[in-house]
Amino acid sequence: MATTRKKTTKPTSRPKQARSATSIKTFPSAVKSLLERPNFERLRPGRIDSASFKLARMEAILKELGNPHRDINTVHVAGTIGKGSTVAMMQAVLSGCGWTTGTYTSPHLMDIRERIAINGENISQADFAKLAKTVSAAADKVAPDATFFEIITSMSFVHFAETATDVAIIETGLGGRLDATNVLKPSVCLITKIDLDHQYLLGNTIEEIAREKAGIFKPGVPALSVKQEPEVEAVLREVAEEVGCELRFIGKEIEFSSRFCVTDEIGAHMRICLLAERIHYMHLPVPLSGSHQADNCALALAALDMVGGKTEEFEESVIFRGLAMTKNPGRMDLVWQRPRILVDGAHNPASMLALMRGIGSHLAFDSMICIFGCNEDKDVDANLEKLAIGGDKIIFTKAAGQPRAMEPEDLVKRFEKLRKRTCQSAPSVEKAIQIAAQAAGREDLICVTGSFYLVGETMSHLEKLRAKQA
Repeated sequence: MATTRKKTTKPTSRPKQARSATSIKTFPSAVKSLLERPNFERLRPGRIDSASFKLARMEAILKELGNPHRDINTVHVAGTIGKGSTVAMMQAVLSGCGWTTGTYTSPHLMDIRERIAINGENISQADFAKLAKTVSAAADKVAPDATFFEIITSMSFVHFAETATDVAIIETGLGGRLDATNVLKPSVCLITKIDLDHQYLLGNTIEEIAREKAGIFKPGVPALSVKQEPEVEAVLREVAEEVGCELRFIGKEIEFSSRFCVTDEIGAHMRICLLAERIHYMHLPVPLSGSHQADNCALALAALDMVGGKTEEFEESVIFRGLAMTKNPGRMDLVWQRPRILVDGAHNPASMLALMRGIGSHLAFDSMICIFGCNEDKDVDANLEKLAIGGDKIIFTKAAGQPRAMEPEDLVKRFEKLRKRTCQSAPSVEKAIQIAAQAAGREDLICVTGSFYLVGETMSHLEKLRAKQA
């Protein structure tokens, strides 16, 4: 399969050499050691060399550790938008059915331990430090240039193997084909909505990106996908045939429908019907807000019969109760009441449009003040166009300590040129929230979006305010 990754002529940024594993003794020292490793989540696009993505490093580290990934039953999830929501809903259902369910997700919002969790509980600081030491020691022997993401991915595999999870739901970090998680042979592969994102690494067209995402397909491993654009569907089907895996689409091979409802008990929400050979769900309430979550919910439920293990133990009533317990922080998350502040990590045009539509259909408000910040590698103009659909007042800011973040003043210029509307900037998230709170009326809504880093910083700031008020 031909690669679509683009070469860069700029030098790769080289962080200082990570400290030896022997220096890891506590949780803070473990975090410090990890952050000293190459971290593509924080590097500017032009400083990332596509040749740095090598599965050989992961394979060498895991072999040194005894190949723990081969001892866990996994579900592998790739896509552009909806991965986190799909993982959250599937975890809630499986945990509710009595399964010990691990999840590996990225990025984190406030605490690095969010990335590795079992039954919704973050890994402990002690276990995190122990695993960081063990995995770093293995990497020092066989792959001293291992990245932040490779180390923490390996940590998750060891943790899930040691705790004997019934299933671990693993989210890709970037793309699929060369992602560090793509050493797995899962029970089932899931593909969420695919759209343009990370073009500097995955390709300039949606077809190229789809091929990279489909790189997680494995011979004989069933795959499921939500409804995709025709050109994306064609690529996914082509790759599935090449690889030798059965691929089914929600809404095609698996019968699916959804509708918007408002009830006194739940309020505004989506309901789905899902019919396949072994599953039959009728008028099931979707626990997360937004019409796009209906597709993600259907994908999570359709995968249940493929996760391996005693799936015949699943009872419909238990599945319903488990699904209702879904928590997905940072996604259409109302985190403050007076004034109402909602946060969402939408960072590409498709997710931004879904957010604006979701807010419009699920929340009542007079006007919406949007606090927005994004990274420079995003489709900035398209994001701003979607933001303008719902934002009555826009305040641009940036997350602290994020080298990829665009300057607020530059966002102001771009927005005013695109929309011929006035807006303003704030030097920090704290200042932006202060400005928005002063402008917001009782029935107004403040929405913070554009970046998970921005959302995480907002949540941390509000948590500190809550602690002061307690």
